[in-house]
Amino acid sequence: MSVADVAIVGAGAVGCAMARRFALEGARVILLERGADLLSGASKGNSAILHTGFDAPPGSVELQCMQDGYAEYLEIRDSFNLPLLETGAMVVAWTEGERAALDGIEAQARKNGVSNVRRLSAGEIRSREPNLSTRALEAVLVPGEHVIDPWSPFLAYLLQAKNHDAEVFFNTEVLSGSFDGSSWALKTTSGEHRARTVINCAGLFGDRLDARLLGAASFQIKPRKGQFVVFDKAASKLFSSIILPVPSERTKGVVLTRTIFGNVLVGPTAEEQEDRERATVDTETLKSLAAKAAEIVPGLAGMDVTAVYAGLRPATEEKSYRIAVHEDRNWITVGGIRSTGLTASLGIARHVYKLYAKLGNEHQAVASPITPRVPNLAEHLARDWQAPGFGEIVCHCEMVTLREIERALSGALPAGDFGGLRRRTRCGMGRCQGFYCNAQLATLTAGCFGSPLAVGDAA
Repeated sequence: MSVADVAIVGAGAVGCAMARRFALEGARVILLERGADLLSGASKGNSAILHTGFDAPPGSVELQCMQDGYAEYLEIRDSFNLPLLETGAMVVAWTEGERAALDGIEAQARKNGVSNVRRLSAGEIRSREPNLSTRALEAVLVPGEHVIDPWSPFLAYLLQAKNHDAEVFFNTEVLSGSFDGSSWALKTTSGEHRARTVINCAGLFGDRLDARLLGAASFQIKPRKGQFVVFDKAASKLFSSIILPVPSERTKGVVLTRTIFGNVLVGPTAEEQEDRERATVDTETLKSLAAKAAEIVPGLAGMDVTAVYAGLRPATEEKSYRIAVHEDRNWITVGGIRSTGLTASLGIARHVYKLYAKLGNEHQAVASPITPRVPNLAEHLARDWQAPGFGEIVCHCEMVTLREIERALSGALPAGDFGGLRRRTRCGMGRCQGFYCNAQLATLTAGCFGSPLAVGDAA
């Protein structure tokens, strides 16, 4: 059996970015994912905000990775056809206690190199966002915070990795493994795979993977659930900025933001739970989130809700990233990557490659990378239905075309389940939540998925 240079476990946001970086550096990469598609775990529930790192711990690995990832995303996004909705963000104080905390937030931002932040008075807030509640006392404006597509970047990264000979194995859970001093033999649900180095990007199961193969884990995943409410597209006309709360010690708090798809999102909550597989929603919490949104932007009161959902974050007993090198075992752990992982993923991949290179690993970097362009899903840019030859509209709520569905079910990385198809096209994600289009989608996807849509695979 041939031996890869690197086996990456987990095809979430970090794993996809990791596969791209190592493939571009010339390593032979295999990516092992227990789910049927990329972003099957925690990463599918991200809030899609590109962060500047203004509030990250100064001098931390997290800050460096966020800012490196932010810069690289802006550098490469046009070549991949990845959208950016320029919004800026305001950290808004609603009480005198929160207003007092703004000094520290502004100072930390400047210490982190985010020098273009500035204070907004109550009058300036209203001038910028006239539909915001008049209870807003003061704010810190962070112009560089923006909204991006929560899923397409990682499809693009993995496609580029495959363009440079990375192999991707879905429905592949790592069960056990042995290290002979120079390489790993990983026993998985799809057979045995061999690699000289293993990089653990297993997210919610990262501690268990370390314990299973290394004998012990240096951290413990404590799943943290976040519930979200998605308002109808009409709500996006009420404000333009990302509205951030003054954070607490435990959580960054509830955010109100537009999405790249033309909706408005409020969330997440921060609820500890034991279950690592499922995140459920509850009526009272969702009502509370909707009410909170209406307190911030009164025009949201009574606004139609398009969808609700919940995601899990792989929190640990510490706030910091849990990145560790086990030099004697050719193993690198990348754990505890929480809400900043979307932004930091590219930076984390760069950071980990440097750690890997310090172990004496050398490769010949790709001289002229092949860059795939992914379909645009952003509402503010041209969509597929606006170009001739799309066939027909399959999902009328989100204006998803037959051509988009067919492309998502073919190619180098076809959707592996209905969740993957939704994330590639937006089908079934509109006001009717698939009520009108799921029958046709079931027909179009017949034989494509392990769990047929006809029996309800809508993860």
